[in-house]
Amino acid sequence: MNQVKYRKLKNSIFHVAIFCITLIGIVVLAVLLVDIIKRGVPFLTKTFFTNFPSRFPKKSGILPGIMGSVYIILLTIVFSVPVGVGTAVYLEEYAKNNRITKFIKINISNLSGTPSIVYGLLGLAVFVRTFGLGKSILSGALTMSLVVLPIVIVSSQEAIKAVPQYLMHGSYALGATKWQTIRKIVIPSALPGIFTGVILSVSRALGESAPLLMVGAATYVSKLPDSVFSGFTALPLQIYYWMGLPKEEFKDLAAAGIIVLLAILLSTNAITILLRNKYQRSME
Repeated sequence: MNQVKYRKLKNSIFHVAIFCITLIGIVVLAVLLVDIIKRGVPFLTKTFFTNFPSRFPKKSGILPGIMGSVYIILLTIVFSVPVGVGTAVYLEEYAKNNRITKFIKINISNLSGTPSIVYGLLGLAVFVRTFGLGKSILSGALTMSLVVLPIVIVSSQEAIKAVPQYLMHGSYALGATKWQTIRKIVIPSALPGIFTGVILSVSRALGESAPLLMVGAATYVSKLPDSVFSGFTALPLQIYYWMGLPKEEFKDLAAAGIIVLLAILLSTNAITILLRNKYQRSME
């Protein structure tokens, strides 16, 4: 009986400790958000969204950063999602279960934890210099695709593994080929999990700055990009630039930029979640 009470006491202590740790994280996050909102909201004017960066805080805007981030994210999704999903399908459905396949899977999982600056150096060497793409949006998007590709591949693999085997067996029993089964059964059933990986990858890509700095993204841009070969900046880089300036007003501008970045991130995630839930309901 004493042993049972001791176990219940340990369980209660553990629950209290976990609750306190979670509460500390929430409180710190709330304090940061309140401070950012308090400092940044007064600068969220029309000119802030339509102007270019300036040495005068009241005239400075974030338009090039927004456009650069939108370009980078859209191209990153275009490059990484088809390649990531295709790789996951091949590894799970077509590749033989041998040492080479296991080695590839392990290394893809390890790449998910590689520091992003390493991908930036790779992008600088391959896309900027070897392929001659220069300090362009295309170089930045291809580099960012390398950063998020392991996340897309691993999440897609897990989603494909979670597809019930009886659905595939039923498809084969009806005379469908392997490709027809994958296209009509496996991929549609795995779409909710795939969208989860896309959400994680987009969230990471939006907040990354080190890979973009390595491939030559600017912190100050005076014109909008007119093609994928144009120079660019991005929201994290613009925020970083403002934080380094001596005037206190620029730090308030950085807070406003953080609010815009969070709004874009939450909007992108919301769209992806809606698509995921739609396909999830259609499969039930």
